[in-house]
Amino acid sequence: MSILRDPTPLSPLGLLRWYREAGVDEAIAEQPVNRFLPAPSIALLSQTSEPAVVLTTQPAVASPKPSSAHQAMACSSLAELKAAMEAYDGCALKNSCQRMVFADGNPEAAVMVIGEAPGADEDRLGLPFVGVSGQLLDRMLASIGLDRASAYITNVVPWRPPGNRKPEPGETEICLPFIQRHIELIDPTVLILLGGAAASALLARQAPISRLRGHWADYSSSRLPRPVPAMPTYHPAYLLRTPGHKREAWRDFLAVRKRLDGLTPT
Repeated sequence: MSILRDPTPLSPLGLLRWYREAGVDEAIAEQPVNRFLPAPSIALLSQTSEPAVVLTTQPAVASPKPSSAHQAMACSSLAELKAAMEAYDGCALKNSCQRMVFADGNPEAAVMVIGEAPGADEDRLGLPFVGVSGQLLDRMLASIGLDRASAYITNVVPWRPPGNRKPEPGETEICLPFIQRHIELIDPTVLILLGGAAASALLARQAPISRLRGHWADYSSSRLPRPVPAMPTYHPAYLLRTPGHKREAWRDFLAVRKRLDGLTPT
């Protein structure tokens, strides 16, 4: 039995019509294509006996994001630092909070108070220490003649951790360049570090706050004109849970007052 063929070659349109009448509804290349690859290969059928020509689309190379250190060091004002922190996407905490908590108080103040991270009230209002622990902090500052008009208040981590948990070491490390630049721009006379997390991050000491508190330490930076004396003490939230330590915190704040009085020109 022989099959007769028309010696006249079909046109491209005629060939497609013939494929359709024969039931062909999909073009398959001679080589398999992995559709799960990030940049799938596109195989082109060849009309000759040569292997199919494969064109591979290369994935676009994303430009590396600037680090927090790079962004922080580029800021020459508090407004630039705040804008850089709001635009920064390198910390996952930003995705779970309502807003960034930058600072409160007087940027020209001699005393800069630094806590750990915002809580629920701070996250809601966008200001540091405005909840119950903030009310206690206000009373502690008032006991040495200070308030939010004569002090500057912020946190090491500007975004609230979920459930008010402590920031993880990696989260603190990411945010550290921002608070370091923050201190440089304020250039305070005295630092008050509230809690072990703030003290450990800024003084590079891993001792518990019960051992660090009550002892002056110098905070240094190449962009500061001089080392800044820092007083670690208990966090107000901790004092609310363990009021028996309020006496020690009171002594720490008295030491700050004496230091300010000694550094204030007469």
